[in-house]
Amino acid sequence: MIKYNMYMIVLAKEQIRSLLALKGLTQKKLAELITLKTGKNCSQNSLSKKLTRGTITYNEVMQIADLLEFDVNYISRI
Repeated sequence: MIKYNMYMIVLAKEQIRSLLALKGLTQKKLAELITLKTGKNCSQNSLSKKLTRGTITYNEVMQIADLLEFDVNYISRI
């Protein structure tokens, strides 16, 4: 179970970094966008820590996808 959790943490972190690269943005800029959209202070440091620790919430991931103009789709494997 621990290996699975670590895999998911790394996967989320790398996926968000990939999306940022596709949009030509930095984590710092993303943190600024989150602050503007939510009115809650979000620093690059706090965002980076959430990604590294795997403590980012589903809602935060969905918010990031929306800010970066991506849709999240679930596709059945069967």
